[in-house]
Amino acid sequence: MVNLMSYRSAADYADGRDSVISGREADDLYTPTAPLAAVGAEIVFAADVQDQLLGDEPKWERVAVVKYPTRRSFIDMQQRDDFQRLHEHKDAGMARTIVMGTQPMLGANWGVLDLPDWSEVPHPPTTDDGEVMVVHVLSFHDEVGAQSPADMESYSSHAGQVAAPHGARVTGWFAVEGTIIGDGRRWDQVRFNTFPSRRAFMAVVMDPDRLGAQRDYREPAIADTYTLVTRPIVNRLEASVDQEEGP
Repeated sequence: MVNLMSYRSAADYADGRDSVISGREADDLYTPTAPLAAVGAEIVFAADVQDQLLGDEPKWERVAVVKYPTRRSFIDMQQRDDFQRLHEHKDAGMARTIVMGTQPMLGANWGVLDLPDWSEVPHPPTTDDGEVMVVHVLSFHDEVGAQSPADMESYSSHAGQVAAPHGARVTGWFAVEGTIIGDGRRWDQVRFNTFPSRRAFMAVVMDPDRLGAQRDYREPAIADTYTLVTRPIVNRLEASVDQEEGP
């Protein structure tokens, strides 16, 4: 389950109580660690958004991924009293949210297997500019289910040839099964790519070969998108991707 979050400046509780906390702080109170554990689920990724490079509105502030053992376990959690008691904090804190049910695209990557050590890349991680996770939320013109359209496959191949020497890694690509909470837009994939630093990512963004592939392949394929540069707080995403799909 992939969650995009945009917060109210001040928490607004439905019962009208006075509140001096921010929407983000209310969401921190919501974090349903115990109800998740009770149904066998866990938060495998959480990150604050540093930059939103594509997609105007809303401005997303946090991204989280929750792994459920089954689809049924997500429904079971919604019915738990302890979860429902916590949920008032989420409602109070959230201005906008998108919640997508997803499945891993097992084996999906750029097709580049010879990856350098981060100590050998042009822009390695430093204390001032460490690892970033770039999150791409994608809606394609063509409805192709769990696959990528041909133009996007071509773009991914070209972009991978540029990104890999800079230390980029495919951490997890996910096909969207359905949008549980949203604004009516259809989303097809969410891609998580790790870069050793923000400078490394921007070097790939500005590379002339990648820009040409974006013009020729990516832009014709995509109907809507967000590109979010995030700094992970929790990151067990890669280890959480099973090699076999669950029920």
